[in-house]
Amino acid sequence: GLRLDARALVLRGGDQGPAVALAKPEESLLLKAIRYEELEMPPAGKLPERERAILTRWVREGLPWSATHNDATPTIETPEPRPAAKRPAWLAWSTHPLARPSVPEARGAATPIDAFVNAGLAAHGLAPSPPADRLTLIRRVTYDFTGLPPTPAEVETFLADDRPDAYDRLVDRLLGSPHHGEKWGRFWLDLVGYAETNGYERDNAKPFAWRYRDYVIDAYNGDKPFDRFIREQLAGDEIDLSSAECLTATGFYRLGLWDDEPADRQQARYDGLDTIVAVTGQAVLGMTINCARCHDHKVDPIPQRDYYRLLAFFQDLAPPDGRNLKTATDAWGRRISVMAGWERGQTETHVLLRGNPSVKGEKVEPGVPSLIDPHGLKFSPGAGKRSALADWLVDARNPRTARVLANRIWQNFFGRGIVPSSSDFGGLGEAPSNPELLDWLACEIIANGWRQKPLLRMIAMSDAYRRSSRGNARNLARDPRNDRLWRYPMRRLTAEEVRDAILAVSGVLNDAIHGPSVHPPISQEVLAGQSVPGKGWDVSPPRLAARRSVYVHVKRSLALPILETHDAPDTDSSCPVRFTTTVPTQALGLLNSEFANTHALILADRLRSEHPQDLPAQIARAIELAYARKPRQNEVADDQAIVSWLVEKQGLEPRLAVAQYCLLLLNANEFVYLD
Repeated sequence: GLRLDARALVLRGGDQGPAVALAKPEESLLLKAIRYEELEMPPAGKLPERERAILTRWVREGLPWSATHNDATPTIETPEPRPAAKRPAWLAWSTHPLARPSVPEARGAATPIDAFVNAGLAAHGLAPSPPADRLTLIRRVTYDFTGLPPTPAEVETFLADDRPDAYDRLVDRLLGSPHHGEKWGRFWLDLVGYAETNGYERDNAKPFAWRYRDYVIDAYNGDKPFDRFIREQLAGDEIDLSSAECLTATGFYRLGLWDDEPADRQQARYDGLDTIVAVTGQAVLGMTINCARCHDHKVDPIPQRDYYRLLAFFQDLAPPDGRNLKTATDAWGRRISVMAGWERGQTETHVLLRGNPSVKGEKVEPGVPSLIDPHGLKFSPGAGKRSALADWLVDARNPRTARVLANRIWQNFFGRGIVPSSSDFGGLGEAPSNPELLDWLACEIIANGWRQKPLLRMIAMSDAYRRSSRGNARNLARDPRNDRLWRYPMRRLTAEEVRDAILAVSGVLNDAIHGPSVHPPISQEVLAGQSVPGKGWDVSPPRLAARRSVYVHVKRSLALPILETHDAPDTDSSCPVRFTTTVPTQALGLLNSEFANTHALILADRLRSEHPQDLPAQIARAIELAYARKPRQNEVADDQAIVSWLVEKQGLEPRLAVAQYCLLLLNANEFVYLD
């Protein structure tokens, strides 16, 4: 709002008041800005000292202007309102009330999901791929539901089961596995930026942060209704201050970065609140509301005022102090310490001009984005406001939450959501490929009492999920991205699945659930990159180090290399979907790392123990363990020739030759890709 083309306009100033204070020239905002005091203009760097001196003298002398304009009253024209960025037509759909669409009539639809998908295929002239074979299917569904490979015994049992409901019972068994929560809880941990340290140089540990991780795993294993799940995390202390489960859930507020020696404490506090607002907006509402921290959103109709109205719900949270511990009673009656969030006092909330805590604008009360709530619901600024927010998030008045959740479930099966930008249903996001299907899925979640497992089961039972991943030239030409889901989208294993599969195949996986995090070995070369090499990473005994990757300590400044190279998420912000990169360090790490070579040798010893003095049997067993299938014709003979060459031509001992063969299996595409 500031104009500098007339003296009167400089004195009137902009949103922050007069640019020049004639009575106290040194306090003029203009001079503070060029001196980089609170404001910084120009932002690219300070003006040269000579130019700053000219402007300072000008202000001290009373802002003299040219004779023509010095005393003239300028004509101040009201500018035309800036037109809002053109918003795609589909965006209105995302805020309309939910209504269950009619299921299309589509030939050969095994489930309502298939009716929607098949109707889309027919409309675009696409023919679905044939069903996947049963061997492919058990490997696919076992990884998708538990994050682990099926054992040879599980594969054999399923293939031998010729009953019509064999696959149904396989899905039910996997949904009931305690490893299901370890796989699906990881999706939520990505969204909330789960980490167990504070970041910055010291990157100290957050005490008992792992209890929050266990809470999430248990929630998914027990199919906790999502509305309860949200209420406990946003307001567990208001639900039951004595309950360990409810208090542990509020660890949600303590997961972010925390600077124990900030240069500006107020700024650091609002940075922490911004993380909470951003995660709540993106993870639950699919809305990048944090873009409005400093100004009205440039694309979506989200004014800055809405950002601070949402922040007001969290304004009274006790700030992080490195401890944030409460004592509570767990389900077994034990008194335990948990990392928790709670309120302290009551603070007014103001819009912060340009996001600057030192420049307060209008006072605001707690409220939700007007884009979703155009009628302006009233919320009390006192105690219980976070409970009120949580209730609204899962209320019928807010159609976004169910849509966003349904979209994420779809994404977790097919690699891409019906709305591909799963945390941004806004103008910078992508259009839904099938909005009617997404609405039907969202209504189904609510009809099931916000429980997710019934929908997971239905998707796994659908023909869309059970199709082959193989392509055909005609469909590839018409729909190269597979937006209409005419085939199953092949995917690479996630970072955790790669590591856990290696542990499982080598036979050393410790599949215990719950408990403090573990610290697998990390090479000295990697540890040397820390400010204090090895700090905060006391290596666990081998049995503990072989636990699943979800239990590996998440230290912001030190990532386990095999997880980092295979695209584990950055924990400093919400991760809606993982990138899948293809970079040399992945192949080099799997081939040369101490982890891969150690477990290749462990696998070789397992094979030699199970089938002593029988190399063909060892090779056949290795193929079954690594690829969840029997060897193909001549495969054992061909692979035996490799091992023999290593012994006879390269001079390796038989044990090391088998280990090198096992390393080859762990590096093959068939091991790290799922089709």
